[in-house]
Amino acid sequence: MPNQIRDISETFVDEENQLIFHKNISVPLKWNGGVLRINVYRPEVEGTYPSLVTYGPYGKDIYYGDFHEKSFSEVNPAHKSKYSAWETPDPVFWTKRGYAVVRADEQGLGQSPGLLDTMSVSTANSFFDLIEWTAEQDWCSGKVGLLGVSYYAGSQWRVAAKRPKGLAAIVPHEGMSDYYRDRCRHGGILSNNFINFWWNRQVITNQYGRPNRSQSRWGEDTIEGDLNESELAQNRRDQNADNAANPFLDDEYHASKVFRLEDIEVPLLSVANWGGNTLHLRGNVEGYTWAGSKHKFLRFIVGRHDLPFYYDGEVEVHRSFLEAFLKDNDYAGWKSGKMPPVSVCLRKGDVGFNNPDGEQTFPRRDEMEWPIARTEYIKFFLTPDLALDKAAVQAEPAILSYDAGDVSDKEVKVLEFRMPPVQAELEVTGHVLAHLAVSVDSSASPSPENLDIDLFLNLRHFTAAGKEIVYTGSAGDAVSVTRGWLRTSMRKVNRQSTYHREYLPRREYRSIDIQPVQSGVVYECDVELWPTNVVVERGGWLVLQVSSEDTEPGVGLFKHNSPIDRPAAKFSGTNNIHFNGYENYLLLPVIP
Repeated sequence: MPNQIRDISETFVDEENQLIFHKNISVPLKWNGGVLRINVYRPEVEGTYPSLVTYGPYGKDIYYGDFHEKSFSEVNPAHKSKYSAWETPDPVFWTKRGYAVVRADEQGLGQSPGLLDTMSVSTANSFFDLIEWTAEQDWCSGKVGLLGVSYYAGSQWRVAAKRPKGLAAIVPHEGMSDYYRDRCRHGGILSNNFINFWWNRQVITNQYGRPNRSQSRWGEDTIEGDLNESELAQNRRDQNADNAANPFLDDEYHASKVFRLEDIEVPLLSVANWGGNTLHLRGNVEGYTWAGSKHKFLRFIVGRHDLPFYYDGEVEVHRSFLEAFLKDNDYAGWKSGKMPPVSVCLRKGDVGFNNPDGEQTFPRRDEMEWPIARTEYIKFFLTPDLALDKAAVQAEPAILSYDAGDVSDKEVKVLEFRMPPVQAELEVTGHVLAHLAVSVDSSASPSPENLDIDLFLNLRHFTAAGKEIVYTGSAGDAVSVTRGWLRTSMRKVNRQSTYHREYLPRREYRSIDIQPVQSGVVYECDVELWPTNVVVERGGWLVLQVSSEDTEPGVGLFKHNSPIDRPAAKFSGTNNIHFNGYENYLLLPVIP
């Protein structure tokens, strides 16, 4: 750093909100000798309190109303204060209930100097040191809880696996647990559009040393002064460049981020959103599944990713869980077995999307395990006449084709396979799989020796009247039931892995796992669709779309359209599904 690091902190007594605010405390980092800048909010009454800690990139000092004005206008008023920040617990609400709140600027961001390297080893190491530092403070009871949304949830999994002293409970509310599979490369395909949006709007805009942040109402200017463009570039790892340059899980960039969920032992409440079927949902489910915690719980919700975290009902669930494990006040029965391990929100009926009041009418059901033990995995076979049929029919020699074309084309070429109207209510809850026999005809390709097939699957729901039922996605847009992806050259499955399940194939996505794709050769592939729930009422049906690129509804920000990752010469041509001598089916987890 060109400028000397200064130790500047301030303390304010906020009598109106009955809290003490410590601003810009410097926390020494044991692992690299660096420093974090944090804010601490604690009750005005002297004492020791369990502490809720968040660590992330979006700015401890950026007011929620400036970060996302529209979102903040819709937040539950009980969680709105002058200290509110995006995706984090509100200090006024929680200090009034006997907690200290610690909010940190991640290294290289806000007021924390250092290298900006989000979601990395340094993220976990710094978070680890912060948790242990917090637990030792004279205002802390010695017990630390983690509570936050999205990034502030995703960072919890890895630091919990490191088992810092003092960590007593975590609540990852909609947060990925697998950086590669959940966020960066869906089925091996780069999810570039969201990463680009996220990085350029929400991360580098808050980089330590960036000029004019206060002028643009994006937090406060850096205490030590501005850095020039060259210095800023030297002090960050650009996720857009890194993800484009590292397509495999054995690349050091991705390999360094791998950890064992089984190493998590702390009590865990994983909150998964059915509508988040392009970013967080899978990670919350798999995080719960593999965590080694004695006390672990999985709660499914619906709605946008920003608002439910602050709903009265959801907050009470968070609070009762934290009371049990941070204050030993288990009035809800989290320790005694009164609370079920799994709570499922059932998407039954058509309430539209981005309709919180309507979504509150969805029923909720308790379960004792995940996946649900009574699940019946039923195959619905794809047929040449574009049907989904429970009976396997020996088809005449048949091939269905769709034009992959140029990935920059506006028109999407898609095959749609429709289920017959159900005669009785059909509940699908769990992991979904598609088995397809595919090939590509690239006789017109300028480089036929360098081919691949990207498979994009989209499961949609229609009423008896033929109206599509859509659900609320992460950004409040309309989304389908669920989605799945696979790059055919990455189709290799590791059936010997302890993580492999017949309904959820395990892929390692290593450079050594590439299986070349040749024109005219048929490849059988198992495609993972993300876990889901839908209740199809009498007369309704499901449709499976198969395409060579993203299809609506529900893509929004989450497009896979990088010309670097998906060059036209490699992915153009005619894609085929083969029926003669091959089975193509959709495996659905049906709850009787």
